[in-house]
Parts: sequence; structure tokens; C-alpha cells
Amino acid sequence: MLAEMLLARFGSEVVLAVFLLFCRIGACLMIIPGFGSDRIPVRIRLMVAVAVTLALAPLLLPSVQAAMPDQSLATLVRMILAELFVGGLLGLLGRAFIAALETIGNLAAMSIGLTAMPGMAVEGNEVLPPMASLMTLTATALVFITNQHWELIRALADSYSAIPPGAGLDVQSGLIRLTDQLANTFLLALRIGSPFLIYAVVVNFALGLANKLTPQIPVYFIAMPFVIAGGLYFLFIVMDEAMLLFLDGYVTWLKFS
Repeated sequence: MLAEMLLARFGSEVVLAVFLLFCRIGACLMIIPGFGSDRIPVRIRLMVAVAVTLALAPLLLPSVQAAMPDQSLATLVRMILAELFVGGLLGLLGRAFIAALETIGNLAAMSIGLTAMPGMAVEGNEVLPPMASLMTLTATALVFITNQHWELIRALADSYSAIPPGAGLDVQSGLIRLTDQLANTFLLALRIGSPFLIYAVVVNFALGLANKLTPQIPVYFIAMPFVIAGGLYFLFIVMDEAMLLFLDGYVTWLKFS
């Protein structure tokens, strides 16, 4: 009934163009950090994607309609697949930042002896150490606190100029962009986690030296509470700078993607 009303009021070409917009925008928002979190109900994520699509429709409809040569089934299927691929690729490029942060959070928790403590999932279903959960939750909150979700919507609108609708499935180019993004986020994660890596090397070297000097004393067992305390204090010192580095990398990607 709703589809018939929309077709009668706006025409099939407009409805199909809006649906193609929804394919790219919805696929991106289902994966991108923050909007694509498993903790957000699917119905709310769907309504957000529909609202963003309708908000951008007056601006983007002319370009989508101009890219539709006809309304045949083969053309529609090809364009739907292409839009889903582009939207999913954009979402994966953003998801790479959170994946890198989760990885370095696990490594940082391991370096200060907190991996055995059970944590909770924030962005996905995988259980993370509390330290990694804290880092991902803080980063996701900062994205919304600094209004970068509006920058994401602007980037989605600009993507129709960079990758016009109906351009086809360029899988090779998409994989190259994804590989480059993974490399960049890996370097960003190393910059964030490098203090913890240095801390782990120095502490373990000192404990190993002490254990060699006094083999009759269980040095590692005795020193573990002090290692954890020092790591938490170290986290307190570097957390602000680490989150600023993450936010700077994420904002740079949004502005130049």
C-alpha cells in the first residue's frame, strides 16, 4: 500500500532513485563506527539510514536520475549491487579505525597484564579486555561529541561526486583503497600504542634482570600488581593524547575521502 502511494505521488523514477540512494547510505551506516554498533537496535539504525537518505535526496536525486539509463530489471540490479558495494566499502574504511584501535587496545592490555580480566563488547560481539573497551568506547563517543557524524554525512554526499552512481563495480580499486586504509590505520594504531610497547619492553627487561639476580624470589609474581598499577597510571597520562591522535586520523580521512 505504501509503495503504491509513493509511486502514484512521485512516480517510479523518483522512488527508484531514492532507493538507490538508500542502498549506498544504508550500507555505509550499517558498518561505520558509531552508527553500525551492535548495541544499537537494528530498527533504530534502519530509521536513521532512512532519515539521512530522505534528507540528502533533494540534493542528490538529479545526479542519480541522470545516471539511470532505463528502468529495466538488469539495469536496476547492476546499479543496486554497485551502490551496495560502494556504501559497504565506505563503511569498511571507517570500521578499519575501530578495528585498529581494538587491536592496539588488546596489545596495550597485554603489556600491562590486564588481558586476563574479562571485559565487554562495545562495537561488536567480541569480548575485549576492559582497557580495549575503554579506548573504543571513548573514541566512539568523541566522534559524536565533536560532531564528526555530520562530517560523515557530508562525506556521503560528496561520495556521489567522487564515485558517481552507475559507475560500475570497480572491485580492484576498492580493494586497493581498503588495503591502503588498513596500512594507514595500522600505523595510526602503532603511534597510539607505542608508549605501552616501550613500557612493556622496559618493565619486562627490568623484571628479567631482577629475576636473574635473585632466582630464589618469584619476581614476576610479586611485581605483577606494581606492573598493573604502573600501566594504569601510564594510561592515565597518555589517554588524552592517544584519543586526539585517533580523532585526528579519523577526521582527516573524512575530509579527504
